[in-house]
Amino acid sequence: MSKSVGVAEDELLMTVLDAGAEDLIDLGESFEVVSEPTDLVAVRTAVQAGGWDYESADATFLPSMSVDLDVEGAQKVFKLLEALEECDDVQNVFANFDVSDEVMAELD
Repeated sequence: MSKSVGVAEDELLMTVLDAGAEDLIDLGESFEVVSEPTDLVAVRTAVQAGGWDYESADATFLPSMSVDLDVEGAQKVFKLLEALEECDDVQNVFANFDVSDEVMAELD
C-alpha cells in the first residue's frame, strides 16, 4: 500500500489488526500487511472500507526462520536462484536466507 495516498500508519495498523492481520511493515514508500492466507479477504475488505487503495493483495510464503549466509553460501544460493529463474517450468521461488550488507559488498 503506497504511502502517497495519505495513509496514517496508526489508523491503518489498527484497521488491519482488527481484521486479522499479524503485522504491518513499513517499507519506506509503502506498507506491507502480513496475515494468514485465510484472513486475506477480511484484511483486504477492511482496507477498502477504510478508503485506502492498495497495489496488490497476494498470498506469498514467508519463512518462520531465516539463515544468515556467508560469502560462499551466498554465491551458491545466488547461482541456484539464477538457474531456477531460467527454468520455464518454475513459477515461483521462495527462500529463507539473509545476506548482510558486508557479504553483499564482498560479492560485488
